[in-house]
Amino acid sequence: MPDVSSAPLGAAEPDRVSVLLDRLTLDEKISLVHGGDAEGDHLGEAGYVPGVPRLGIPSLRLADGPVGPRLTIPATAMPAPIALAATFAPEFAEAFGGVIGHEARALGQDVLLTPMVNQIRTPYGGRNFETFSEDPFLTAEMAAAQIRGVQDQGTIATVKHLAVNNQEHRRTSVDARVDEQTLREMELPPFEAAVQAGAGTVMAAYNSVNGAFSCENTDLLTTLLRDEWGFTGWVMSDWGATHSTGASLLAGLDMEMPTGEYFGARLKKAVLDGDVSEAHLNRAVRRILTVLDRFGLLDGSAPPRPVRDSAAGARTAQEIAIAGAVLLRNDKDVLPLTGDATRSLAVIGLTGAVPFVSGGGSSHVLPDRATAPVDAIRQRAGDDASVTYSLGADHFGGPVPVSALNPAVSLDRTGPDALTRDDSWRYDGTLTVEQDDEWTFVVHWSQRDLFGPVTRPRIVLDGTDLFPELPEMEEWFAGGLTGETVDGLRARAVTVPVAAGAHSLSVEARGGTDGLSFRLRLLTSATRAAHRTEAVRAAQAADTAVVFAWQDTTEGQDLATLSLPAAQNELIKAVAAANPRTVVVLNSSTCVTMPWLEDVAAVLQMWYPGQQGAEATSALLFGDEAPGGKLPLTFPADEDGHPVAGDPESYPGVDDKVTYKEGIHVGYRWYDAHGVEPLFPFGHGLSYTEFAYEGLRTTPAGHGFDVSFTVRNTGSRRGTEVAQVYVGPSPRLDLPQAVRSLAACQRLTLEPGEAQDVVLHLSPRQLSSWSADAHRWVLGGGERDVAVGSSSRDLRLRGTVLVTQEE
Repeated sequence: MPDVSSAPLGAAEPDRVSVLLDRLTLDEKISLVHGGDAEGDHLGEAGYVPGVPRLGIPSLRLADGPVGPRLTIPATAMPAPIALAATFAPEFAEAFGGVIGHEARALGQDVLLTPMVNQIRTPYGGRNFETFSEDPFLTAEMAAAQIRGVQDQGTIATVKHLAVNNQEHRRTSVDARVDEQTLREMELPPFEAAVQAGAGTVMAAYNSVNGAFSCENTDLLTTLLRDEWGFTGWVMSDWGATHSTGASLLAGLDMEMPTGEYFGARLKKAVLDGDVSEAHLNRAVRRILTVLDRFGLLDGSAPPRPVRDSAAGARTAQEIAIAGAVLLRNDKDVLPLTGDATRSLAVIGLTGAVPFVSGGGSSHVLPDRATAPVDAIRQRAGDDASVTYSLGADHFGGPVPVSALNPAVSLDRTGPDALTRDDSWRYDGTLTVEQDDEWTFVVHWSQRDLFGPVTRPRIVLDGTDLFPELPEMEEWFAGGLTGETVDGLRARAVTVPVAAGAHSLSVEARGGTDGLSFRLRLLTSATRAAHRTEAVRAAQAADTAVVFAWQDTTEGQDLATLSLPAAQNELIKAVAAANPRTVVVLNSSTCVTMPWLEDVAAVLQMWYPGQQGAEATSALLFGDEAPGGKLPLTFPADEDGHPVAGDPESYPGVDDKVTYKEGIHVGYRWYDAHGVEPLFPFGHGLSYTEFAYEGLRTTPAGHGFDVSFTVRNTGSRRGTEVAQVYVGPSPRLDLPQAVRSLAACQRLTLEPGEAQDVVLHLSPRQLSSWSADAHRWVLGGGERDVAVGSSSRDLRLRGTVLVTQEE
C-alpha cells in the first residue's frame, strides 16, 4: 500500500491525471465537481460523487465520521473528539484515526468527513463535543495525528470547516468578524497542521468570514490555503453552503456538495457561454483526480477493502474513553471505590441505564453494542454487592393520564394501534390541570428517514402548536441521547407553564407513505418529585451513590444554558444531602455549571464516551484504571463568567454578525487576562496518585528552546499525568499577547516512586505572534516566562528563557 499519509499531494503520477483530463468530456468533468444520487447499495452516507467508468475513474462515497462512519449499518462508535483531546496525546489521536479510517474503508466509504478543528470559542457551541479544544496548539497536534491515522488506512480525510465555524446558531448565515491576528493565531493553526499532515480534502464552512462566504472566499481558499500553505488537494463545500457558480469556482472551491445546484447545469451553461473559463473547471477536476491518484484509486493500486475488526475497534474505543476521562473532584479520595464503599451502590440517572454513546447530527453512529452503565457496575461489583437503579430525573415522560382527558382516550398510537399507510387520526378535547404547574410535553414518533420529510404529529394546546416546524437543519440533526427513545422513536420535548383548569388539546396525525407510530408523554412537578424521592431513598440506603448526569447537544443548534437539563441539579443536591459519598459521572459535551459541586464527593467527566463508555466508566470508578485526562476547555464558574457572556454582539450575534471582540484571548487566555477564577481551569485533571515536578532547565536548541524537567509519582498507585509547558509574553512585541499559552505537553504514566525526565521543544512558531501590519509571524524576543505544571493554573515550576531575535 502506498504511503498516502505523508506523500506530497500531486507527486503521484501527474501525467496520468493530465491524460485523463484531456479525455474527459465537459459533462464528465462537471459530474466530478458536485454530488449526486448514490447508485447501488446506499448505506445512508452523507454524499456521493459519480465516477467516469469508461476512464476508470471510480465513484466516491463520503461519510460523516467524527466518531466513526455515520451510516445505516453498525460501526464502532468512538468517544467524542473532545474526549480524545482530553488525552492530550497525539498517539491516541492517531490510533483513533486508524480505527475510523479502517471502518470507513471496510464499510465501502472513500472519504471521511473528519476531523472538525474549529476552535471552541463559546461554551454554548452545539458541536463543541465534535471538535477538540479551546487551544490552537493542542487542536493542531491532535488533528494532524488523527489525519495520519485515517489516511494510513487508505481513507481520504477531510479537515473542516474552513473557517471560524465556531457556533451552530444561524451558522448558515452568520458573518464572523475577526481580526487578522486572532484568525491566524487562534483559528487557523489546526488547518495549517492538517495541510502539513497531508489531508486530502478541506471543507469550506457555511458562515461568512469578514463579509465573504467561506465557499467563495479567495483569501481563505486560494491566498492562504494554496499559495501560502501549498495545499493541492480539493476543497468541497459544506452541505448546501455553496452560494454561486463562477465566484465560488474562481475563489478556489472545487466541489459542491451534496448536489449540483451551482456546479451542475449552471456551471455547464457558464462555461459554454464563456462566463467561466473551462481552465478553472479543469483546475478543480485536476485537484480531485490528483488526490484519487495519490490514494491509488485511478490505477487500481489501492489495496482491497479490509474486513471490519469490531473487536479491535472496541478495544481502542475503550482505551481512549478511559484515557480521556477527567477526574474533576475527589474529596477525601472517595474514588476509586473500594472495600465497604462497594457493598451497596445506588446508581441514579437516565444515563445510568441508557448508554450515552454520541451526540446528535454528524456524530450519530449506530454502534455495534452499548452496555448500560448500571449493568457494567453490577458485573464489576460482583454478586456480593447490592446495586440498585433509580431514574431520578426523567426526560421522556410518562403517559398522559386518561382521566385528565375529556373525552378520555389513550394518546399512545404505537404497536397494534399505530397508523398504517395513508391512515389519519385526530383528537379534539380538553386536558385538565389540577393546579398551576410547569409541564414538559414529549412527543415520540417514528421518523423513518433522518433526512426525509418530517412526519411528526401536530399537537396544539390552547391554540399554540407545541412542536412547530423547525428550520430544516435543526429538524435533520435533532438527535443524541434525548433525540431518540429506547425503542427507537424520535423524540422532542417542550416545557410550558400551565394554569389550573381545562385546556383545549388537539392532536392530528397522518400515516403518510410509511405509516406512523407516535405517543404524547408528560412530565409534571409531581412526577419529577416522585422520581427524585425514589432516588433519595435509594441513596440513603446505599454506601455510595453514583449519579449519572447528562447534557445533550447536537449539530444544528447551540445550547441555551450551561445548566444541566431536566431538573438534574435539584436531583444531585437532594442525593448529596442524603448520602455524603455521592459521586457524579458527567456525560456532557462541553462545560456545565455545578451549583452542587461542594456538596458531592467526586465528579468524573466522561464526556460522550462512545460504545464502550459503560465499561470505561466502571473500570475508572473501581480503580481498575486510573483517570489521566485533562480539560481541553475551561469550565466557567457561572453563566456570566466566560469570554462571550453578556455581549450579544460577541455571541450569538446581532443582525447575523458576530464580532470576535475577545481577540486572541479565547478560553483560558481570557480568564488569565481578566483575572477571572474559573470553576475548573484548562488542563485540569486529578489522579488517584500524586506527582511532583522538579529540576526545570531551559537550553537553546536549533531555532528554539528545549525545556527539561523531571516528573515523579510520589503516591502509592500507578498513575498518568500530563505535564504542560506554558510560555509568557514577549516584552519586545507591541501586539496583544496571552498571559501564558500552551507551548508543549507530554502524557506520562508512572509507577509509584518512578520518575521520568522530560525534554520538550519550544519551536520558534510557539514563541511568535502574528503581525497584521507585516502580515507575517514575528518572533517574540527578550526574556520570556516559562512555567511547567499540571494545568494552566497549577504551575509547579517557573523559569525564564531569553529569546534572541535575528537582526
